[in-house]
Amino acid sequence: MGTRVPIGLVSILAGFVVVGWGVTDSGVGTLGLIGVALVVFGITLVLVQYVVWTNTRYVITTDELYKKRGIVSRNVTQFRIDRVQNTTLEQDVLGRLLGYGDLTVYTAGSGDPELTFERTPDPERANGALNEQLGEIVDRNRRA
Repeated sequence: MGTRVPIGLVSILAGFVVVGWGVTDSGVGTLGLIGVALVVFGITLVLVQYVVWTNTRYVITTDELYKKRGIVSRNVTQFRIDRVQNTTLEQDVLGRLLGYGDLTVYTAGSGDPELTFERTPDPERANGALNEQLGEIVDRNRRA
């Protein structure tokens, strides 16, 4: 899940606790201000991760795979689907509970992952769609 969201959530929770300790009858003391800063920091981390998630697109077409990421500038990774050699699907406990996982694609001639579809919703469906496309390519090659 990355580290931004868990750190952000812990910061928000700790900030509320510190604010509770820092508020006195005479007003908000230094401890209260530190708590507010922790809450703001945590919210900022969570919002940054949200913006990254909502501005990343994964696309599987009949011919290519794409990963598009960016807000101001755009970073696109793409390659032909017929180069795909292997895929792996990973889901941690939280991913299984919330219905997301990482789908990693390996290409022919490369031992390293070519592309990882990170935190993909319904990863079994995405993996199935990719394997279906790969099966169609194999069938076309056999007929040719």
